[in-house]
Amino acid sequence: MEKLLSASPLLDFNHPALRDLISEKKWQTLKTIDQVKAIYDFVRNEIAFGYNRADEIPASEVLADGFGQCNTKATLFMALLRALHIPCRMHGFTIHKALQKGPLRGIWYQLSPTYIVHSWVEVLVEGEWYHMEGLILDQPYLTKLQQLNPNCTTFCGFGVYTDAFQAPPVDWNMNHTYIQHKGIHDDFGLFDSPDEFYAKHRQALGKIKTFIFTHWVRHRMNAQVARIRSWKAKN
Repeated sequence: MEKLLSASPLLDFNHPALRDLISEKKWQTLKTIDQVKAIYDFVRNEIAFGYNRADEIPASEVLADGFGQCNTKATLFMALLRALHIPCRMHGFTIHKALQKGPLRGIWYQLSPTYIVHSWVEVLVEGEWYHMEGLILDQPYLTKLQQLNPNCTTFCGFGVYTDAFQAPPVDWNMNHTYIQHKGIHDDFGLFDSPDEFYAKHRQALGKIKTFIFTHWVRHRMNAQVARIRSWKAKN
């Protein structure tokens, strides 16, 4: 259990920015269930869906960015939970790249690996482990996707793969939450920290593709996400 409460280079929950956030939100005054829900809702909706420079960045950088995807949001979520002594662990997978089609387009979609490193957080609450994948997409972005695709039940793309697209299980109330799990291919099992996970599994891009993604492709992907989020229906 000690390993599931520990800090690490990526889970830097003693960073002043994370400590200040917890104090500002007064999460330390809540009961455990309410702490988990409040932190989950914060990471889901106040950290917008978007693509950071890499997966293996510390929680404090994710918070500073103000956006994240499955892996980076997982790191921030875990750090905030552990700061409040709530045990959690990472479950590692790969997902099919079709999930990213939309933000990732054209030649860069063709050149990207077929299977992409993915993770969710598992949180121990009152003796039960809960899968927390549903925090990846902020609600404004998800709502716009639903409005753009009102007749879809099964939806794959734009950061989603679910067969309950109009009402996916993304709100947490002592339940598992999911938004991408239908795209899972490989199951790498459980890890005590994201540091341990990324020491064994990283995106299969190579140095040149990683450089291009970091400095160019991800910005185009974030611009496409922003366009979806700002879309307005015609009257």
